[in-house]
Amino acid sequence: MSTLKQRLRSGERLLGGLLRLPAETLVEMAGVAGLDFVVLDCEHGPADLVPLQQHVVAAQAHGLGVLVRVGANEPALVLRVLDLGADGVIVPHVDTVEQARAAVEAAHYPPLGKRGFATYSRAGRFGARSGAEHLEKAAETTVVVPMLETPEACAAAPEILALPGIDSVLVGPADLAVALGLPGGAAEPAVGQAIAAVSAAAESAGKPMTSIVGTREQARRSPPGAVIYNLAHVLLHTLTDLAEKPSG
Repeated sequence: MSTLKQRLRSGERLLGGLLRLPAETLVEMAGVAGLDFVVLDCEHGPADLVPLQQHVVAAQAHGLGVLVRVGANEPALVLRVLDLGADGVIVPHVDTVEQARAAVEAAHYPPLGKRGFATYSRAGRFGARSGAEHLEKAAETTVVVPMLETPEACAAAPEILALPGIDSVLVGPADLAVALGLPGGAAEPAVGQAIAAVSAAAESAGKPMTSIVGTREQARRSPPGAVIYNLAHVLLHTLTDLAEKPSG
């Protein structure tokens, strides 16, 4: 069975859902519905490791890949979520090549990175894998996606995408709009132009984009790569629609 990293690298259009803990039922529903992966948001939500492991287990039981959005500059959390068996991490507020390299180093074992090594974690099947097997598996499966959320980060996209160990990039439209001093978020033309420039850099580098959206139409217009539905946005829109009183 192909891993999330292999599917992303092959150019397959992958669909995922962003959610915050606790939401195990939503994780299961995402799997039943046929999504490809979930993103567990520990930047703008709780990062408690015990429920996080439960969400990872629920996702994998339904055949879903799992990415975890950690906080900015949190190598210790990167280590722990990967030890819990997540497929990879989304790292926010990466503005420079140096910060992107630090994200890779936190997620990968030597020689590519500096991640602390253990085989008795859930990722190592509690010691059932040998050291060599665990190293090989981690190298083959670990996904690293930096978030570019400022004009400086978007300008550095070609250099960031060229780094070994970077699998994709995600432009954070809300933070980028704020950084540009614009109130309209992803709808601002300048934000769209920045995303298009980063997408062109990704195409030149031969790496997929990751995009965060709220609707199927936005997903349809997204550049090649993975698409993450913001499930809070989707659910709120659905509930608001349901709450509208019928006329007449």
